[in-house]
Amino acid sequence: MSEVIAPTRTPAFEARLKKRYAAEKRFKALGLGAVGFAVAVLLFLLGTMFANGIGGFQRTVFEVPIDFSRVGLSVPDTDNDSVIIRSLQSQGLPEIVQFAAEETLGAEGAAQVNSQAWRDVAAQIIADPTIIRRGATFELPTSEDLASAFAGDGKRDLQPLARDLAERGLLVDALDWGFMQRSDATDPQLAGIWGALMGSILTMIVTLLLAFPVGVLAALYLEEYAPRNRWTDLIEVSINNLAAVPSIIFGLLGLAVFLTIFPGYRSAPIIGGMTLALMTMPVIVISGRNAIKAVPPSIRDGALAIGASPVQVVFHHVLPLALPGILTGTIIGMARALGETAPLLLIGMRAFVSTPPSTFTDNATVLPMQIFLWSDQIDRGFVERTSAAIIVLLVFLLLMNGLAIYLRNRFEKKW
Repeated sequence: MSEVIAPTRTPAFEARLKKRYAAEKRFKALGLGAVGFAVAVLLFLLGTMFANGIGGFQRTVFEVPIDFSRVGLSVPDTDNDSVIIRSLQSQGLPEIVQFAAEETLGAEGAAQVNSQAWRDVAAQIIADPTIIRRGATFELPTSEDLASAFAGDGKRDLQPLARDLAERGLLVDALDWGFMQRSDATDPQLAGIWGALMGSILTMIVTLLLAFPVGVLAALYLEEYAPRNRWTDLIEVSINNLAAVPSIIFGLLGLAVFLTIFPGYRSAPIIGGMTLALMTMPVIVISGRNAIKAVPPSIRDGALAIGASPVQVVFHHVLPLALPGILTGTIIGMARALGETAPLLLIGMRAFVSTPPSTFTDNATVLPMQIFLWSDQIDRGFVERTSAAIIVLLVFLLLMNGLAIYLRNRFEKKW
């Protein structure tokens, strides 16, 4: 029996081994450093955004008590808010609010009450009509100049007035619930994102209704029915290239085609949705094909073996099993479309829209475009509103991506 000779670890071998271990440690350190740097940058970005955006969810207001029992206001018996507001205006509600502000704030302070403050009072009266028989303390928005002075910017001659009213407890920064309920305005004290948010929702509905069925059917055809020839290869290459085309190109296409066919619907969600559907559809086709391809052939063979037709195999077995992957790709594509600005800029969805859209053909803007428009303003109030709108957009994007992760984990099959 021959003797087993142990391997000899020469000094050169030990040096090379030590060098490899050192290289591996450096590689791990670089990887951890890259991850840490990325996390630090993300936290810095989110921290800066939230620090600037907190002020966007607030606005500077006066605390003014108003006793309506002395003036005899009446609320018409109707559910139409516009009719009620016009009735209150004709009964002198703006003058009543201004008089109460002068009693509490003085003439100089009352002059800085926002000209549209009475509308907030009217909205509270509509919500609780019993107010007109007793009264209450209202938060009246200030003028833009006084709000800037209260924040330490703007006109210096208003800063003493702002400090005096603040010391008396009459001027405060209050949480602005109306930011989520109002539309765009030229005054940051009155601006809100509901109009842009509604425009985004309507645009995404059109995008989903157009891109999802067409993209899924195209993926099914290419994966299950299309013959393998040069034309199919050309289509596949074209779809892959379309998924990488810059979004502004789709905006040019929407401008040249959709607005030529429907010139009266410029800035409408239906045009924006059709444009974004062109951009989203290649993503859905690619993710759909990958999900369909991941279904094992044994599923198809088993269905055919028990007598299912080829169409039944596809729609009763393959498609339901591939649907989680398809939905995940669809939501990711929709999230990308939600954050797009360039294609919508070309089709005119950067208009100033003070009334929320109610149909797919009304003039509208979207959240990214609203952020773009506000970012051009130099007023401090709009800077804060811009950051607040970005936070809202990020929350929607996180929710959509979270939904994609949930669907993938909830319905994913392990083969």
